[in-house]
Amino acid sequence: MQGWKFPPQSQDAQPGQEHVMRPAPQAIDPNYKPAKKLRGKVALVTGGDSGIGRAMCLAFGMEGATVAFTYVKGQEDKDKDDTMQMLQEAKSSDAKDPIAIAADIGFDENCKEVVNLVVRENGCIDILVNNAAEQHMTNSIEEITEPRLERVFRTNIFSHFFMVRHALKHMKEGSSIINSTSVNADTGGQEVLDYSATNGAIVAFTRGLSQQLVNKGIRVNAVAPGPVWTPLQPASMPGEVIQSLGSSVPMNRAGQPSEIAPSYVFLACLQDSSYFTGQVIHPNGGMIVNA
Repeated sequence: MQGWKFPPQSQDAQPGQEHVMRPAPQAIDPNYKPAKKLRGKVALVTGGDSGIGRAMCLAFGMEGATVAFTYVKGQEDKDKDDTMQMLQEAKSSDAKDPIAIAADIGFDENCKEVVNLVVRENGCIDILVNNAAEQHMTNSIEEITEPRLERVFRTNIFSHFFMVRHALKHMKEGSSIINSTSVNADTGGQEVLDYSATNGAIVAFTRGLSQQLVNKGIRVNAVAPGPVWTPLQPASMPGEVIQSLGSSVPMNRAGQPSEIAPSYVFLACLQDSSYFTGQVIHPNGGMIVNA
């Protein structure tokens, strides 16, 4: 895998679509060995239809959890259907059927409805993963319009506040909240300036929320991947940039979603990460960050 280059490709709308990517991202490593670490748990993942979201949903399912995820209706229908089929095949016999929920999670009322639906079906939420995000390439701050800035912040950080506010009512001691951020929170990511700003906000949100909830026994952590082969990349970058995706990291390649998902399993499992809260895990191909 060292130095692997992707064929040039781009998509003209966000969120991106996994089923048209070539080669297809790897959602699960065939050598992954589940140990039923999440048996009996209920997991809710935003943006779980593709990319890292799909990979963690499948890993959660293989570990015994009942999984619910959100997606964008219309744009992500095919990816949602594919993920649902994979989850049905991966789920444990004692887990409930997976749920796919169409929702624009940038708005509080929609997040409330998502949480209420999951709780009606499953009684509680043990694992909440705030994962949905969008990004746009930017050559200058002058290109970032007010509507785009609001849209990126609503999707990438407002949704974290909204989902947690409503999910907390149904989470108990031992539960886990995991926020997806990015290496751009530390590097600055000037070419995705508004996206990078939301990643920095997610790190601060993770650290502050972890302190609020520590006495309730609810852990709050984050995962900050480096370049990963997901639909977010061709949906926001020109084809020539895709060809060199990952070439700037020491491993000289982009990661696969399957390589990121175990970080979420680790943080979701109380037995594995009981002494972790307010922390950020960095699966990024060897980049050194000061965090």
